[in-house]
Amino acid sequence: MNVSYQWLSEYVDVTGFTAEELAEKLTRSGIEVDIVEDRNQGVSNVVVGFVKKRDKHPDADKLSVCLVDVGTGEDLQIVCGAKNIDAGQKVPVAVVGAVLPGGLNIKRAKLRGVESQGMICSAKELGLNDKLLPKEIQEGILVLPEDTAVGASILDVLAINDKVLELDLTPNRSDCLSMLGAAYEIAAILGRDVKLPDAESALQASASGVKAADRISVAITANEQCSHYAARLIEGVRVGTSPLWMQNRLMAAGVRPINNIVDITNFVMLEYGQPLHAFDADQLHNGRIDVRLAKAGEKLTTLDDVERTLEPHMLLVTDGTKPVAIAGVMGGANSEVTDGTTRILLESAKFAGSSVRRTSRQLGLRSEASLRFEKEVNPESVIPALNRAAALIAQYASGQVADGIVEAVSGTNKPVSIELAVDRVNGYLGTALSVNDIEAILKRLHFTFESAGDDKLLVHVPSRRGDITRDVDLIEEVARLFGYDNIPTTLMTGVTTPGSLTKEQAIRRITRNVLTQSGLHEVITYAFTHPRANGQVEGDAAAIPGLYPEAKPIGLAMPMSEERSQLRTSLVPHLLEVVSYNRNRSMDDVAIFEIGKAFVTDEAALTKLPQEKLLLSIVLTGKRRGAHWASKSESVDFYDLKGIFDRLVQYLGVQGLSYTSAAPEGFHPGRTAELSLPGLGVIGRIGQLHPTVQQQRDLDDTYVLEVELTPILEAAGDAIVYKLLPRYPSVGRDIAVVVDAGVPVGSLEKAITEVAGELLESIQVFDIYTGERLGAGRKSVAIALVYRHAERTLQDEEVTELHAKVVAALEQQFGAELRK
Repeated sequence: MNVSYQWLSEYVDVTGFTAEELAEKLTRSGIEVDIVEDRNQGVSNVVVGFVKKRDKHPDADKLSVCLVDVGTGEDLQIVCGAKNIDAGQKVPVAVVGAVLPGGLNIKRAKLRGVESQGMICSAKELGLNDKLLPKEIQEGILVLPEDTAVGASILDVLAINDKVLELDLTPNRSDCLSMLGAAYEIAAILGRDVKLPDAESALQASASGVKAADRISVAITANEQCSHYAARLIEGVRVGTSPLWMQNRLMAAGVRPINNIVDITNFVMLEYGQPLHAFDADQLHNGRIDVRLAKAGEKLTTLDDVERTLEPHMLLVTDGTKPVAIAGVMGGANSEVTDGTTRILLESAKFAGSSVRRTSRQLGLRSEASLRFEKEVNPESVIPALNRAAALIAQYASGQVADGIVEAVSGTNKPVSIELAVDRVNGYLGTALSVNDIEAILKRLHFTFESAGDDKLLVHVPSRRGDITRDVDLIEEVARLFGYDNIPTTLMTGVTTPGSLTKEQAIRRITRNVLTQSGLHEVITYAFTHPRANGQVEGDAAAIPGLYPEAKPIGLAMPMSEERSQLRTSLVPHLLEVVSYNRNRSMDDVAIFEIGKAFVTDEAALTKLPQEKLLLSIVLTGKRRGAHWASKSESVDFYDLKGIFDRLVQYLGVQGLSYTSAAPEGFHPGRTAELSLPGLGVIGRIGQLHPTVQQQRDLDDTYVLEVELTPILEAAGDAIVYKLLPRYPSVGRDIAVVVDAGVPVGSLEKAITEVAGELLESIQVFDIYTGERLGAGRKSVAIALVYRHAERTLQDEEVTELHAKVVAALEQQFGAELRK
């Protein structure tokens, strides 16, 4: 909300306070002011001039030589290049010595041999936002109204000598979406009165003697969506330009002036916070208004010339035969006020915020009016705003206002009264305020109240403050006006609980630390994705089925785009997009991970919430290390990724993790494995992307891991267990066995571990050999074993005996032969 300092001063006395000081006070009282903008961008010595004569420049077809009266008694000769300059106009003139925005100093000059004693200015040259002006004014000099005084300062004429406070309002403070709401807030802070506009006297002077009820009628069919609809009939209207002062107010608020009727409805909306709409009464069937819900498939062409297809939940304003407006959102082109309009039906209503919000969001139509309706307008402003607008139309559009208001009411506004206890206020704030202190603050807020006995007050909350519903809301108001800086600082009392991380939080933190220490970078990607990423686009060879290939897609009800139209079922597709993004910027070596959730369901149409699977995904591609004078560059491979994950699992104390060869769709069949935990089954997969997928995505060899974190959380130890350094020596034995090439090395390790038992301290595969000497389909596996007893020194005889059992077990289970 933009609040003009000059406009604000019409409702509350701000004498003695600058705009910056008011901004500081507002911010300290809970309404943040983002910026104070000075409308004067550096203009000085610019006055109103009257163009007495315009002649063509003797040596330039596009220039004019003007004789201009600026009120000094001496006419100035000014050369102007604007196409719309003409004799008889009143225009802004920067005289010699004037300064314009950007530090432009105006001096005497000769243009193509003709002396120019100043400059006739456009709106843009004066620092005004020309986007808020009609196109014809944007492209030429600014022509002022005929009644503008010659010689007057342009700063006063265009209200440029003003400052605008930009309020950053929280959703609960919709009362300050109006000048009067801001005035009440300033008045409360400064302890001053609010001066309300007087519309009644102007209405009486413009009365036509015609009864409005004889010519228009109002009915509400949708009672839940509209609780109050009021209308006035105004005849003899002349549509034209609104007064300059009103245009200045609108532009200060960031609203573009259009014509006197539209400008008045916008002006009153900004003043009261109550949106209004003007219909051409001659376009309404029998002057009838009926507020109802739309019919399925019903259509309406709105003021932006777009035909809208309506749905049954949308609230309409109709004339009994056709819709003429989408209630609270936008009017219809079939009842638009035009230059030929002479009779107006002026609307002021209380539409349900939920209805307007749903409709405007679905149609993609957001406006200043819908914004206010969505946040619920003040029900007691419906009639005052209607009267104020009618009076202004009578004054500035020559309208004759018909007697009476035609209205329909389907609900009443229940007043809010709250009991406020003094000890409760002081208990919350830690203050020692008395009843008189609190009463003084309530008076500043313009809240009425009465005594409820025993240091209690019954406070009657005005309808403009819909955010106050409980006594704690009143306590907050007391705190704001008393001043947060004046509330004493006190120490906390009571039982406190020391903070700590849950097991899941601790493990997620450890996981991040271990992976970043391993050289990986964490990324965060969107939970919303394209159907292609979920494998929903047929024939897409680059699709990567996640851990849940049978999961049904979960579409969003109102996606912002097709790229973000479904919930993801895997983290990998978005990580690959990150890889591609980096490769396109010459960053070929990428090592990244993400911890996030995927959303899984087996229902085609959701009847219950989907499962949220917590996943860890890692992607490696590029070089393990770059070229160096002492070594060659090396590319990452499967074992780099496996080593990183093994380090994490070991750090977490997870036991029994196993790798089993697998060939899931989208992965290299010979370089992929499934990860399993005892009793939990498969929890993830690790491997290289299929060459076809890599080619489709323009990737080098890329290795991917995706694993469920929840099973790892369950299997992880509660704390890191430290072991004492061994006191007794170890005994090492190496063994090389020849087995069939299809025998997994992990199976050999498992067999050795089972036989050796607790005496086996470590097992390490240090060589795998295949060649003609071994024969086809055979391989040699060399394994280093370390034996140690925790409480004594092992004897060679018992180690030899145990090692023989290990060899025998390998021979028996796998047909292994000792390699000699």
